[in-house]
Amino acid sequence: MSTPSLSPADLARYSRHLALREIGVQGQEKLKAARVLLVGAGGLGSPAALYLAASGVGTIGVIDNDRVDVSNLQRQVLYDTQSVGRPKAEVAKERLFALNPEIELVSHTVELRAANVREIFGKYDVVLDGTDRFNTRYLSNDACVILRKPLVSAAIHRFEGQAMTYVPGQAPCYRCLFPEPPADGLVPNCAEAGVLGVLPGVMGTIQATEAIKLIVGVGEPLLGRLLTYDALAMRFGEFRFTRRPDCAVCGDHPTIHEPADLAEICSADAMDQVRRLSPVELRALLGKVAIVDVRSPSEFRASHLPGAVSIPVGEVQQRLAEIPREPLVVFICRSGARSLTASAIATRAGLTNVGHLEGGLLAWAKELEPSFVVAPVGP
Repeated sequence: MSTPSLSPADLARYSRHLALREIGVQGQEKLKAARVLLVGAGGLGSPAALYLAASGVGTIGVIDNDRVDVSNLQRQVLYDTQSVGRPKAEVAKERLFALNPEIELVSHTVELRAANVREIFGKYDVVLDGTDRFNTRYLSNDACVILRKPLVSAAIHRFEGQAMTYVPGQAPCYRCLFPEPPADGLVPNCAEAGVLGVLPGVMGTIQATEAIKLIVGVGEPLLGRLLTYDALAMRFGEFRFTRRPDCAVCGDHPTIHEPADLAEICSADAMDQVRRLSPVELRALLGKVAIVDVRSPSEFRASHLPGAVSIPVGEVQQRLAEIPREPLVVFICRSGARSLTASAIATRAGLTNVGHLEGGLLAWAKELEPSFVVAPVGP
């Protein structure tokens, strides 16, 4: 595909970009040819979309099936009072067109699911994920790994934000850092926990910056680096991480080969069969049940319960034959999230006597054994 040349109007509009040696005419032409998808047009998607449109990204897609609520206006700067009640994707398209009528805008007023993610993502060069739903966040990550699409992911909570970038073959993915979503109800959403109105503006702008850098090919993206921001302390931090060999989607032996909704992995029917054990209940069963620790090998080496065997969650699917069928197999992990995923995989595969430790080893240490040191999430 040939790179579109800049028109006289483009030269005037993007003159400040053209003055930057790192961007110049060639970089602006790359931006004009680029196709960027915003997954979510809320607090993070709003500033990201505005700056990408202003910067001259040639095609911007917005996927969001929500409608504007008055509570959104505190932080979602794409909208105004007159937008309340209207579909976000449609209002976003109008707002961005008013900002820059020279670009192409596409609204996807649908819920992102495994059934449509290939078709939608396949039309774009870079994906920005700014959702607060774990199903969408993990689906976006898995789809980008499988389809080999760069992904810029960000999240916000109260006064804190985080961001990272994934590029196929060059960096670890989101699952390398967070192998599976937390258990239901573990992380409250913005409505429950609150969020500082300007916080998504900071993090969404960082997402737009990362996208522009990827498109133009300048600077150092957030590859293998989780950028953190504390608004109260006005401090940025950085946490480096590497690709996990046991990552379920980008590891050496991936178990996820097609995008799937989390509901397909952790279905309600499957989870109804899982026996949820408290630390006290599990202690009473020690020596009478099989315990499978689904943390990483480094976490297991640091500390584990007596008699536990190590099968990392990313290997559960291919090592089902090693899991005892009788009398009861109990999956455990650090906080209870990975063990829930392992339990769902096992029950879906036909195992009927399955349990998991509620709250994980953190709960075990808190309630029963304060001296038990639970290792941080590791490779």
